[in-house]
Amino acid sequence: MASIFTKIINGEIPCYKVAETEDFLAFLDINPNAKGHTLCIPKKEVDKIFDLDESTYHGLMEFSRQIAIAIENAVVCRRVGMTVIGLEVPHVHVHLIPLSTMEDARFTTKTQLKTAEFEAIAERIASFL
Repeated sequence: MASIFTKIINGEIPCYKVAETEDFLAFLDINPNAKGHTLCIPKKEVDKIFDLDESTYHGLMEFSRQIAIAIENAVVCRRVGMTVIGLEVPHVHVHLIPLSTMEDARFTTKTQLKTAEFEAIAERIASFL
């Protein structure tokens, strides 16, 4: 069965897209820790990050780096944190989270955004790519 992320890749579920290449997709987390919280995923459906082939793993890290730099330019924050947990969706995903405090990285407090805010921040991040 396809993961929710594969359904997003296939256009079956909408997302707030930040960037896309032939192999990777970046989109805003719909339940963000902070404004600009972005997920980077490989289009290849693999459950665990260390099960990715070497080329895809390195490609995902470089893609995530480019997105993180764009986030840092687009969103007011002290830095962009990166985490890979992977328990909630069985499809590799890198969380890029704009951090102002350590609390932003804890997944305990969520930011509520309206559709227009999601659209605006996705467009702003994309403009720095």
